[in-house]
Amino acid sequence: MRVAVSTRAALAAAAATLSLALTAPLADAAPPALAPTAAAPAATESGTAGAVIDTQARPDGWRGAAHGLAIDYWTRGADGKPVPASGGLLLPAGKAPAGGWPVVAYTHGTSGYGPGCGGQSGPDAKADRFTSRLLASGYAVVAPDYVGLGRFRTGVHPYLNNDSEGAATIDLLHAARSVEPSLAKKWVVAGPSQGGQAALATAHMQSRYGAPTDFRGAIAVDPESDVEKVMAFLGPYVPPAPAVLEKAYGYLLAVLAGNRVADPAVDVNSYLSPYGRSLVDKVGTGCPAPTVPAGTALGSLLAKPLGSPALRASLDRYMSVPTSGYTRPTLLLFNALDLTVPSPLHAKLEADFVANGVDHRTVLGTGSHTEMNAAQWAAWDEFLRTALA
Repeated sequence: MRVAVSTRAALAAAAATLSLALTAPLADAAPPALAPTAAAPAATESGTAGAVIDTQARPDGWRGAAHGLAIDYWTRGADGKPVPASGGLLLPAGKAPAGGWPVVAYTHGTSGYGPGCGGQSGPDAKADRFTSRLLASGYAVVAPDYVGLGRFRTGVHPYLNNDSEGAATIDLLHAARSVEPSLAKKWVVAGPSQGGQAALATAHMQSRYGAPTDFRGAIAVDPESDVEKVMAFLGPYVPPAPAVLEKAYGYLLAVLAGNRVADPAVDVNSYLSPYGRSLVDKVGTGCPAPTVPAGTALGSLLAKPLGSPALRASLDRYMSVPTSGYTRPTLLLFNALDLTVPSPLHAKLEADFVANGVDHRTVLGTGSHTEMNAAQWAAWDEFLRTALA
């Protein structure tokens, strides 16, 4: 009997940790503003990754930029097939330096789950603290909406999927360079939360995806990591999450919806209860996650445990942050009081980087999720100055 109680307590703790790990704030993402089209264009021979579909000029001052452009372009989805996506190009004020504006690819945090929710290229998209600082420091910014979050209706956004996030970022860089001659060849990727994971995914795949580039490094602010390992503890036995953590239901549904599309062979539906499947089916029909009534047991969404070898391997392929194989330096900015990606997950990522000899520096703050103190901003600025010199 004691063993059963202990097991239930451990599972409840795992559920709480998952709830914390999946609850990403939307404060840094611009509000959804880009009206989606009815359908994506056909993937013809013009669907080469990085090829431009269309551009839309934005007025001076858009998102705080001296010159801005929305770019529609081809990339690859989580299934590896051609898919259209959108993103923004922001240029600083003044004349480009010799060699062009150094580029920072800004990978945004969680902003929603459906078309028009990316917040990076729409006419009403706003500046945020990261892009504003980059522009003020003299860097051009390319900012992908991510697959499924721009103006194209391309199906479910593959939430937290490494391959689609990295491809969308790298392909936007190539697309932007093809239409804006003032961009330098050297570039860095940086982002918070989901965007921190996307930055690491981009840094890891840039050497093997697309045409060679002069990549200089990555900055990840409180990146999502190791959530797939916590998910393995979830099953029909998990009780309701505390009220403060109820957003976690939506994030779990979004991951499962994305993985269902990325890896149909694993049969995600078989892990879902009828109620859970009905909710997963709704992911991406709007920007918010499907509503789950207060007090709903997390386990009521599931028909069987998520810890099967097949699903664990699938989720690992889908979203596991690489902990080796980086070719350029990385800056990790963590917060010890992060309750969104709990600090034990940050500690695990740091330990893995150290164990695998990854060239990186870590600066620890004591704030909440994606909060930046003076030392972290200084490290951010120094990393960019050094990498893009």
